[in-house]
Amino acid sequence: MAEGWDEDGLRALRGALHAQDGVALLAALHRGRVREVLQLAGDGVAVAAAQGLPGAAEMAAVFLGALQGRGFRGDEELADRLRAATGDAAIPLLRPLAVDLEMLAMLLEGDPTESGGRIDLSSGECWPAFTDELGPGPEAEEDDDPERWLYAPALGSRAGYRDMELFIEEVEDAALADRLRIAIGGRGAFRRFKDVLAGDERSWSRYHRYRDERQRGRARAWLAEEGYCPHITFFVEPSSGSYPSGSV
Repeated sequence: MAEGWDEDGLRALRGALHAQDGVALLAALHRGRVREVLQLAGDGVAVAAAQGLPGAAEMAAVFLGALQGRGFRGDEELADRLRAATGDAAIPLLRPLAVDLEMLAMLLEGDPTESGGRIDLSSGECWPAFTDELGPGPEAEEDDDPERWLYAPALGSRAGYRDMELFIEEVEDAALADRLRIAIGGRGAFRRFKDVLAGDERSWSRYHRYRDERQRGRARAWLAEEGYCPHITFFVEPSSGSYPSGSV
C-alpha cells in the first residue's frame, strides 16, 4: 500500500464509488493508506467482496484489520458488514437505506438551534431543517408520515471539537501540535485551528480526511441505532458487464 493520498488518488477513489465501478475501486485503494478511507470506501469493498470480484476478499481483510486497529465510532458497524460480505458472520439485521453518510453527518453535527433535518426513507435523500421553512411542497401531506421520514437531530459541535483534540495527538511536528493546542482554547477554536493548519498543506489535507472519516463513522453508528445501514446496489466491471444487483 502507498503511504499517503494525493488529490488524484482521492479523485480516482471517489470517482470509482460514484460510478459504482468495483474494479476501479479496488485499484484506487492501492494509491493510499486504507486507514484514512475506511468509512469512505468500506461499503463499496463489502459489496465487491459479496459479489466475488477478484481481490475484493483480500481487500476486505485489510479493511477489517485496519478497522480493528483504529476503533473510531462506527468502525465496528462497518466491520460487521465486511464480515458478513466475506461469509464470516451473519448479515446485520439492519434495513438498507441509500443515504449519503457525508450528507447525514452535516445534519447530525450542525447547530442545534438551526440545523438537523430528516431523511426520506424512500430515496435516502437528506433534507436540512431549513428547507421546511420555504413552504409546503407537493408532498406536504406526507411530512409527518413515520413510514416516509426519519428525523435526524442536530447534535452540535462537541464531537467535532473532540476530532481536533485527537488529531493533534497524531501530529508528529511538535511545534505545530503546540500551536494547534493553543488555537483550540476558548471561543473561536474551530476558526483558529483551521487558520493554523492552513499554513501546512499536508497537515490540512490529512486533518480533513481524518475529520471526514470520524464524521462518517458517527453517522453510520447513529443510523445503525435507528435500525438502518448505508445501501449500495451494484458495481459494474467495464470489461465484462454488470454484476447482479444487491447489497450486504
